Amino acid sequence: MLSLPIWIYFVILGIFTSAFMAIKTAKEDKEMETEWIEKEGKVYMDRMEKEKERRGKVNVSE
Repeated sequence: MLSLPIWIYFVILGIFTSAFMAIKTAKEDKEMETEWIEKEGKVYMDRMEKEKERRGKVNVSE
């Protein structure tokens, strides 16, 4: 094992570092996307509630 040139160890270390960073970044992106989806879903649900209230008031007025 020690008979390999030192640069090969650096290449292997670089591969593992790249894999770790790719996994970490993918996880962070997924969390940010989930957060955004939840925020947009809340906005949509708020709009639906307001529309439901508005339609309820219109029907009661008639």
